[in-house]
Amino acid sequence: MRIKGSAPYVGMVLAEFAQVGLMIASKVAIANGMPNLVFILYSNTLASLILLPFSLLFHRSPRPQLTLSVLSGFFLLALLGFLAQIFGYAGIQYSSATLATAMLNLVPGFTFVLAIIFRMEKLEWWRGSSIAKSMGTVLSIAGAFVVTLYKGSPILMTPSPSNFPDQLFLSQHSNWVYGGLLLAADCVMSSAWLILQASILKKYPAELIINFYYCFFVAIQSAAASLIMERSPGAWSLEPSTRGVFGYAFQVGAITWCVHQKGPVFVAMFKPVGIVVAVAMGVIFLGDIFYAGSLIGATVIVTGFYSVMWGKATEEKIDEDVGVSSSESTSQKAPLLQNCNEGPSLPKYN
Repeated sequence: MRIKGSAPYVGMVLAEFAQVGLMIASKVAIANGMPNLVFILYSNTLASLILLPFSLLFHRSPRPQLTLSVLSGFFLLALLGFLAQIFGYAGIQYSSATLATAMLNLVPGFTFVLAIIFRMEKLEWWRGSSIAKSMGTVLSIAGAFVVTLYKGSPILMTPSPSNFPDQLFLSQHSNWVYGGLLLAADCVMSSAWLILQASILKKYPAELIINFYYCFFVAIQSAAASLIMERSPGAWSLEPSTRGVFGYAFQVGAITWCVHQKGPVFVAMFKPVGIVVAVAMGVIFLGDIFYAGSLIGATVIVTGFYSVMWGKATEEKIDEDVGVSSSESTSQKAPLLQNCNEGPSLPKYN
């Protein structure tokens, strides 16, 4: 039971590693001349091809019925994801993967607010768990801003690798304000995507099938946009984009499964882990400089992260206790109800 309970946590940590790797791969592909739309097209096309056999294998029977309403939900989910990817990759192009990962820490706050609006989360100010989640969300957002806006003195630095263009990782060549605005728009779309995905999972509880249709519809939408916007044959070169495709398929699958298991707020609150991964990978593999501001901001983010996780775990424990109590009371009342129904009546045949 402990291993099963820890699976969503492990899955989300691995998904954050895959996401950071995808950001770096997209940065390299875009720097080598591949447009954002083409990168989105190839990533989602190949990811859908990877997910198709797995979805058929793991959901052989019984398979939920596909209706027009369900397919419309898939298409709308893909549209939100497509817009999020456009804003996200454009923001990375104008800034860096580290800034993108930091800005994604706005997702918990947006998701928490949307979940309250759509009554997927309860905000009860008299309970310590709700206060912990609210304060943790604020801390996570504040930590993201600290990492983004405050650098401080350098703590760790390594020589920049020769196989990456220097312009990829030098902040002076990036429009951080414009990139930050695009990444903020990405966060809004990602939060709405998580909320809609959680709603679809209640009607159609087949994670891999949802993943396949999501990537399939995103591929169609990006193909239509690419045919209109990209006319140069050189923009359709496939080689640079293949580096992040497998990580993208794994990331989408892991996130969808975790949303089904724990809910959208749980998934969103793992975004602070991504910035720690991004900083570590940037220093080790890309030669980025690790500043004191990153350390301070990461500490604030982790504090907020564990505050929200504590509040979430406390509420789940309370819900489990309430469920056990209600089941016990029902089992105690069942014989009495049964005796009341057993009067002079005709025999019942089931």
